Amino acid sequence: MPKTALITGGTGLLGREVVKAFKRAGWMAIGTGLTRANPPDILMLDLLQEEDIEKVLSDAKPDVVVHCAANRFPDQCTKDPTQARSLNATSTSHLAAHCHAKNVLLIYISTDYVFSGAPGEAPYRPSSPPSPTNVYGQTKREGEETVLQQAPYAGGKGLAVVLRVPILYGHIGDEDPSAGAVNVLVKQIWKSQYGQKIKMDHYAQRYPTATEDVARICVDVSKLYLEKQRVDQAEHLPRILHFSAEERMTKWEMCEVLAEILGLPLGGVEAWDPSRDDVEKSERGEEVTVRPYDCHLDTGVLKELEVDVTAMSFKDWWKRELLGNKR
Repeated sequence: MPKTALITGGTGLLGREVVKAFKRAGWMAIGTGLTRANPPDILMLDLLQEEDIEKVLSDAKPDVVVHCAANRFPDQCTKDPTQARSLNATSTSHLAAHCHAKNVLLIYISTDYVFSGAPGEAPYRPSSPPSPTNVYGQTKREGEETVLQQAPYAGGKGLAVVLRVPILYGHIGDEDPSAGAVNVLVKQIWKSQYGQKIKMDHYAQRYPTATEDVARICVDVSKLYLEKQRVDQAEHLPRILHFSAEERMTKWEMCEVLAEILGLPLGGVEAWDPSRDDVEKSERGEEVTVRPYDCHLDTGVLKELEVDVTAMSFKDWWKRELLGNKR
């Protein structure tokens, strides 16, 4: 009988790929959604309602939950920290507690933004001390803490792991490109062709990673951890994992690659250092979302577990996506 995976945020940029990856691996994969629920494949779940969480877990009876749902937009989190904390931390605490009680493996998708990203600190290992610089990173770090407290991998029924990932890109289809921090760059490049001047971050060092690769890692980690749990060896498994592609580029440099693929000039897109503007805004008392400089994640622990950390080429993936040679 196939195992069951429940993926929160199963209609989102990452969640859709995670659902597909588990199905390809022969699992029964069920997503959850709020406004785009479509039973039985996508169950309705309001993560802000604890009773809804308990009901969905009881109905789906998953072996593993991959918690992709989050407010992952840093500026939104800065503007409404209460809402960000409710979704990224409080609802995560409720989910972790119920997974623990039901002996369900929980994989919590976190972010490289839990680190300060100060020049010279990266690469960060899972053991590196977190020090988030903005509300988004703070609330995701709070989510990590509650996952590790509520569903310990040893000394209780639950088994939990935090999986930190960097900026992601993936197939969006007919959705608004703004749903992806990298996907939206294509939209910005097109806007610049019609006289609109676009300022693009040429400061923060990013490691764009395909959602397909992250989804594969989720499947591989699930198989490994459940097997170790079955033979009572789970207590030796690490609780925090890092996965990232290794290509380093700013968003401006991503635009250079995308514009080359599209055959478009980039004259309307200005390379910009937002960190200078942040200082001026802060001095004026304005609201600021501080972006880290470099949060490169070290994938060594996954390698030690013999999990394949190969990542797709940024340029090759986008050639496939933009030139019509899709899956």
